[in-house]
Amino acid sequence: MYEQLALIAFFAFAYSVVAGRLDKTPVNGPVVYLAFGVIAGPVGFGLLNINIDAEAIRTIAELTLALVLFGDASNADFSVLRRTFHLPQRLLLFGLPLTILLGIGAGRVLFPEMGWFEVAILATMLAPTDAALGKAVVTNPVVPGTVREALNVESGLNDGICVPILFTFLALAAGASGAAATGSPGELAVHFLVQAIGIGVAIGAGVTLIAAWMLRTASRNGWITDPWVGIAIPALAFACFAVTQHAGGSGFIACFTGGLLFGALTKDHKKEVLEGAEGLGEGFSLITWVVFGAAVVLQHPGSIDGRVVLYAVLSLTVVRMLPVFIAVAGFNLRLDAKFFLGWFGPRGLASIVFLVIVTGYELPANDTIVATTVVTIVLSIIAHGLTANPLSTWFGARAKAENEG
Repeated sequence: MYEQLALIAFFAFAYSVVAGRLDKTPVNGPVVYLAFGVIAGPVGFGLLNINIDAEAIRTIAELTLALVLFGDASNADFSVLRRTFHLPQRLLLFGLPLTILLGIGAGRVLFPEMGWFEVAILATMLAPTDAALGKAVVTNPVVPGTVREALNVESGLNDGICVPILFTFLALAAGASGAAATGSPGELAVHFLVQAIGIGVAIGAGVTLIAAWMLRTASRNGWITDPWVGIAIPALAFACFAVTQHAGGSGFIACFTGGLLFGALTKDHKKEVLEGAEGLGEGFSLITWVVFGAAVVLQHPGSIDGRVVLYAVLSLTVVRMLPVFIAVAGFNLRLDAKFFLGWFGPRGLASIVFLVIVTGYELPANDTIVATTVVTIVLSIIAHGLTANPLSTWFGARAKAENEG
């Protein structure tokens, strides 16, 4: 255990030394983390033999996503968001459902042996975008604020919205009696959706309001020091997540709601307050991707075939991009802006969490679902990671030239 801990610690230290330089290249953090996990894991040199169960992987991924969502929402630019909220609203209300429907259609064509609900589960697992993998884009100042905030809000909310939809399809696929026997799929989805969002927003806002008041009071009286501020913010994010999950809502919705509110309440000095949380978020992200690379990727290569790869490619392109083009129809957006919005729909932490949840149900098509999800995530990390900086620079330059012209 100590040998493996030392290996991960040395890797984390080595990466931190060159992180600033790598951030300016196409090789971003998750690409390096995942590659290290695969190379050092059982499939590679066998240096990392991580004996970790599915529940532990899920917990790590959930906490990482909770922290990233809270931090990204806190850093949202409200002056831009107020002017352009209609754009992420359309992406969520129209783009997300269309993505799931198109994913179901592609799945039925490529995997005819799978049941309708199993295909729907796969499509829902791969519908939400990843705030962590998209960070290189939404924090890049060369990208126009309208597009950055649209992607930020979309990735912050779509995973929470997909949670109740996923559980609806899981209940129907597993033949659950209870709720599944007393309502149609539409009724179940609406019930779970309202519950997840309602509880998430209420708890996220309530917990954050109390915490913000406590922090202001402590700061005004000199009760809190800088090191403890760095601990308070991650603790607040985890509290929003855990309390909401326990209450039956979506912890991801709670974290994003809490983050937005916290950013609004601390807008004058939020950069200093959030610095510690961002560093911890990067550390959690590193651990998550290393564990995923070592313990999950390429562990069952026999389930990967041409259909799996084709579905993964379609999921990252047509299944994501066509709904975005439809959702933003009528907006005054150039073609390159629509392409940029459509392309940067990376899959990552939310899909990992969903993957662990689904494997616990032991569905007949589990092997295909696992293989397709893993391949999609890996391709996304590579494709979106390598193109984030170059395409951001290209798109930013075109937008600047358009504005100057």
